[in-house]
Amino acid sequence: LATGPRQNNGIFYEIRTYDIKPAKMKEFLEAMNKYLHFRTAHSELVGFWYSELGAMNKVFHIWKYDNFAHRTAVRHALANDKEWQGKLISVILPLVDKQHNEVAYLVPWCQLGKPPKEGGVYEWVTFQMKPGGPALWGEAFQAAINAHINTGYTRLIGVFHTEYGLLNTVHVLWWNESPDHRAAGRHSAHEDARVVAAVRNSVRFLESQQNVLLIPLPCSPLK
Repeated sequence: LATGPRQNNGIFYEIRTYDIKPAKMKEFLEAMNKYLHFRTAHSELVGFWYSELGAMNKVFHIWKYDNFAHRTAVRHALANDKEWQGKLISVILPLVDKQHNEVAYLVPWCQLGKPPKEGGVYEWVTFQMKPGGPALWGEAFQAAINAHINTGYTRLIGVFHTEYGLLNTVHVLWWNESPDHRAAGRHSAHEDARVVAAVRNSVRFLESQQNVLLIPLPCSPLK
């Protein structure tokens, strides 16, 4: 079953997750920071992060496309870009153990946001929901997200639901000033009756959840 409603345009986001060989993370990050401009010359990068907690030796990056024809044109141009092939791809591919990608849309009630300042940390939360899409769980899920926003301790950056990849998956990207600020906010949220009620209603539709703390690369637009 498709995940259902999405924003009223063709824009989608390709979410790429790479597992980096454990001894090669430093080399990979250095190469990305030095040469990523060859890739961003072709299409818009939303953000690029590496995992700190919740997963090890992983990087996450999100690319924005106007539509599928746009992505096809970009991939064709990249295949013919000798600088990108020679200075970036040839360097990083031997450092990568696995690659995974998904296509996702922003949910209709969310606009892609930005943090109030540079610095801080990001939290990537993946929810695997019961089959049926937003028609089944969308309202309860939105209420749970809004309950956390209303506590004021965290900043919502985006809510994405998958179109290609494992369906009924929702990725939520949050920003916090620091891991300790996030921990204190979570503690307060767990004592907030409004949050507790909203989460209890939403969790009825939840299959699993994973949280990863992310650090942005210097070359990431979202810092």
